[in-house]
Amino acid sequence: MREVLLDEFKKVYGDNDGVRTYFAPGRVNMIGEHTDYNGGHVFPCALTIGTYAAVRKNKDKLLRFYSMNFESLGIINVSLGNLKYDEKDEWTNYPKGVIWALEEKGYKVEEGVDILYFGNIPNGSGLSSSASIEVLTGYIINDLFDFGIDLVSIALLSQKAENDFVGVNSGIMDQFAIAMGKKDHAIFLDTSDLSYEYAPLKLKDAKIVIAASNKKRRLADSKYNERRSECETALRDLKEVVDIKSLGDLTIEEFEEYKHHIKDDIHRQRAKHAVYENQRTIKAVRELKNNNISEFGKLMNESHVSLRDDYEVTGIELDTLVEAAWKQEGVIGSRMTGAGFGGCTVSIVKEDKIDAFIEKVGQEYKDKIGYAADFYVVDIGDGPKEI
Repeated sequence: MREVLLDEFKKVYGDNDGVRTYFAPGRVNMIGEHTDYNGGHVFPCALTIGTYAAVRKNKDKLLRFYSMNFESLGIINVSLGNLKYDEKDEWTNYPKGVIWALEEKGYKVEEGVDILYFGNIPNGSGLSSSASIEVLTGYIINDLFDFGIDLVSIALLSQKAENDFVGVNSGIMDQFAIAMGKKDHAIFLDTSDLSYEYAPLKLKDAKIVIAASNKKRRLADSKYNERRSECETALRDLKEVVDIKSLGDLTIEEFEEYKHHIKDDIHRQRAKHAVYENQRTIKAVRELKNNNISEFGKLMNESHVSLRDDYEVTGIELDTLVEAAWKQEGVIGSRMTGAGFGGCTVSIVKEDKIDAFIEKVGQEYKDKIGYAADFYVVDIGDGPKEI
């Protein structure tokens, strides 16, 4: 891949003298969905697919961005003195936002940079291509300018870019999972205080299979912000009667005791998902540590039902993929993953059944939805690095 990046950099920028190359992964969340902005637990892992970049400093005080995935857009130039969100700058608002967030924290980027990106994360799949490019950019700028920022801080700065620059009110999970990824491990993260531990994801004779619905996720950002607002309103109602900082502070028993104080029925449903999903995630990791992968799979299935019925973020595409998966031989568990409204499902499937799984689920999806899903058998990888 390094040679491909260097060749392409030379074509785009004229030569490749002094160019360095980097990689940051995508991520998939195994369980714990829409809990990260509710102070709950999540259980994501970094993937071996992700975003690559070739980069060098320039003397022009210009940020030059080019993506092999959006060749028709050409080089997009941004002045270091003009780091503002601009819709016409399209995808570059993500890396631009990270440099803005660094400068907001006092890390001054004094020289321009030429960057070429290439991602092999399926676009709009829900595997966090945006967080991948954010963390990659933060890692690169930190390395090029010797800022000495640790990986957790790079994750937080990347989240700030997405929240305050791009305007998507996301939690910390995506950026944290990408920055802190560890091969063959998932990260059990408490989003209330960023305490975490690595848990080996030993799947024995099974693999993770991701199915991309290929639905255009037009609603994802606005509905995501809407769900977050609904949970915040529910939390405000609960705070009047119980001393909590977040929905993640509640046990299931406590929620059941106090839930009638949530004034709106829909908000009560949303809060129920946040509380139950958090407890499900804690239990799932415990089962995994006891090598009880079948119980882990059942909890994945329960997670999907809650996201479908209480949180209402699945939709016909994701439900079709998951319900088809549940019927297949060798499937340990399957659920939607990511924000929802399109994107992906994640399944744990016995290795000797993967081909049949892809064929049968793919056929059922195409018959019902009218277009094909794409399937990826993925491995768990490390966080960002220079290559």
